[in-house]
Amino acid sequence: MKQSGVGNTIINEIMRLNEDPNVQGLALDLPESLCNSKVLNAVKPEKDVDGLSDVNLGRLVRGDAYDCLVPPTVCAVMELLEDLGETFCGKKVLLVGASGAVGAALQCMLQREGAMTLSCRWKAPELQTKVSALLSAQCLRAPPASLSSGHPCQLSAWHCSPLLPFLRGRLVIAATSGSGTLGLAAMRMQNMVKNTERWIQSQQYRKWDLRCLKLQLLSPVPSDIEISRAQSPKAVDVLAKEIGLLTDEVEIYGQTKAKVRLSLLERLKDQPDGKYVLVAGITPTPLGEGKSTVTIGLVQALTAHLNINSFACLRQPSQGPTFGVKGGAAGGGYAQVIPMEEFNLHLTGDIHAITAANNLLAAAIDARILHENTQSDKALYNRLVPVVNGVRGFSAIQLARLRRLGISKTDPGSLTEEEIHKFARLDIDPSTITWQRVVDTNDRFLRKITVGQANTEKGFVRQAQFDIAVASEIMAILALTTSLQDMKERLGKMVVANDKKGEPVTAEDLGVTGALAVLMKDAIKPTLMQTLEGTPVFVHAGPFANIAHGNSSVLADKIALKLVGEKGFVVTEAGFGADIGMEKFFNIKCRASGLIPSVVVLVATVRALKMHGGGPNVTAGAPLKKEYTEENLQLVADGCCNLQKQIQITQLFGVPVVVALNVFKTDSPAEIDLVCKIAKQSGAFDAVPCDHWSAGGRGAVKLAQAVEKAANQKNSFKYLYSLELPIVEKIRIIAQKVYGAQDIELSPAAQSQVDRYTRQGFGNLPICMAKTHLSLSHQPERKGVPTGFILPISDVRASIGAGFIYPLVGTMSTMPGLPTRPCFYDIDLDPITEQVKGLF
Repeated sequence: MKQSGVGNTIINEIMRLNEDPNVQGLALDLPESLCNSKVLNAVKPEKDVDGLSDVNLGRLVRGDAYDCLVPPTVCAVMELLEDLGETFCGKKVLLVGASGAVGAALQCMLQREGAMTLSCRWKAPELQTKVSALLSAQCLRAPPASLSSGHPCQLSAWHCSPLLPFLRGRLVIAATSGSGTLGLAAMRMQNMVKNTERWIQSQQYRKWDLRCLKLQLLSPVPSDIEISRAQSPKAVDVLAKEIGLLTDEVEIYGQTKAKVRLSLLERLKDQPDGKYVLVAGITPTPLGEGKSTVTIGLVQALTAHLNINSFACLRQPSQGPTFGVKGGAAGGGYAQVIPMEEFNLHLTGDIHAITAANNLLAAAIDARILHENTQSDKALYNRLVPVVNGVRGFSAIQLARLRRLGISKTDPGSLTEEEIHKFARLDIDPSTITWQRVVDTNDRFLRKITVGQANTEKGFVRQAQFDIAVASEIMAILALTTSLQDMKERLGKMVVANDKKGEPVTAEDLGVTGALAVLMKDAIKPTLMQTLEGTPVFVHAGPFANIAHGNSSVLADKIALKLVGEKGFVVTEAGFGADIGMEKFFNIKCRASGLIPSVVVLVATVRALKMHGGGPNVTAGAPLKKEYTEENLQLVADGCCNLQKQIQITQLFGVPVVVALNVFKTDSPAEIDLVCKIAKQSGAFDAVPCDHWSAGGRGAVKLAQAVEKAANQKNSFKYLYSLELPIVEKIRIIAQKVYGAQDIELSPAAQSQVDRYTRQGFGNLPICMAKTHLSLSHQPERKGVPTGFILPISDVRASIGAGFIYPLVGTMSTMPGLPTRPCFYDIDLDPITEQVKGLF
């Protein structure tokens, strides 16, 4: 093999070992011809036991004693000379044949001891002259004391103690290729020990060394995208290092995004968690009241202004609302995640992965029904378990199905006809299929479709529908899973239909679990980004709050709680009002994670309170009526009933609540004071006006201080209901205690589903209500605090993999539609600069 080919093979092997977390150090024993700069620098500096990479040599020259490793040969030379009693201060030292990395390191070490160094090649014409100038003829006849390690750059100290009187303050150190009597294995081992000690120390929790970014505040406040572009974010690998992430725990996506590997949880498993803060809200207007903005402003205040480690954990926004009515979800003003266009568009592709996985499963369902309808048991079995290269065997997932069926055989040829029938036929009842296709676009015309109309589908036609991608059960699983193994198990448990005997059919039965996990293997890792002030943010998962449970991922929270340290804070957000997102956070997410919240921050606005007090309708895209732009204390006072109710809902769970009043420029001081006064009288630990939208973290410092104090209060967290209660009773508890309903009413279809799920053994799951977010009741137009109503349950469905039952309250759509004038009218791309315009 050519020299270059051998070199490339060596480099490829080095690169492989670099990425192996079980390898803590690399030592190269190669011929001198292969030990070039390219090979030496292929070794990661932190694994460079020989200390010959440019990075290690640079650290050695700078005197970074902790960060560098001295090459073993150099250590041996220095130790030998020290044993001979040699001192170096003020002496001249001639290095003969000591070139390259080892020579440079040796020169550095000698100079550090006070010597003046000269160097010369072995065959240089001036060698004799230089040596003669330093030594007498008697000295030149002295035998060398040789060092050998098998290393390509072997050195010898050409020095004999009887000749010391003749040196007169001079010394010759020469390279030799001969083997000697003093090996370097021990020196290498010392470097390996040092390397291992550094690795062990690197695995421990490290104090943050965060460089926050300064804000250039402007008035009037520019658009969100202008603010985002005016700030220069840190490179994400720099941010990762600042907060204690290791190089092999981060997967970089461009300059400002990175995936964080779950291995961090194992590394920091003994590290105490920080404080856990949930941001929820009152019943919102269609415009939203700024929970994401409060979340970002709060962490900016904690970290950039109070020097307290904090992490924001946010949901990934769906493309549907981004291009529909709501717009982006990166926060707003001077409290947002940057770059905001990357946050709102695609991010790292998690939603696309969910879409692909969801639709693969949907395709598998229809294909299986078709093949079972058109083939005999024998033909179906032969195709499911084919002969490959003369061998016939079950796949791992097929063996698992056999075990569930009570069949212990592993030889495909040994099954009886009855066993073949049981194994090959799922007998899916098409009328019971609950698994729908998804797309991440608001498309109302996909709410009801017909599939199977092509001639190739042989008359298998059925009605189906599309849901918005973030309503997929796979999204809910992503948000609630705790590990890759847990995700695989949850994916396999997803019930997609019933068979003709009324038994559930799962993704595992269809044999697709492994493929789904492969599609989701990167999506399970949280995405690291940053706020405008350079503080860390995790963006992960994005289940809808009125359809699913409306919270970001358990994994992001768990990782963040380890990274912030015991005195730090993790602030996460629940979708919509406290009656929806917060209730589901406590009863579903906290059960899945085992985490206990420290504080609830309840976001309110004067605008929303005026609406609940009887103000005119608030419509997205339409100018606000004068009631919302002029002082009206009566409307505010009347609307505070909704704020009081949401505080009471929080108190049901025994967690301290701090009210954050998100201030708008049209709010009067009297209105602000009134809201804060009523909130504290209603049981809030504190109520604080916040100006983070216009002032960044500085505008939320008082909120951060209130949250810090509340987190130190006694916490008596408890769930709202026991899982052992019947499904209907759990629904009734939520309806009466949270929404304020008089009672519930199940449709015949809903009752039938409850009976079925109970019979199938799913009755002990938590409840995830699918309800409008615009009212405490099921009727969006009923504002304030409705009472005396009967909550209608039109249908009940199950997300067995995610682990909850979800009743549909009234008419609840799982596919939003586009308005007359969607946001996409204002979104454009500059073809010259490639900058996104009009995103928000």
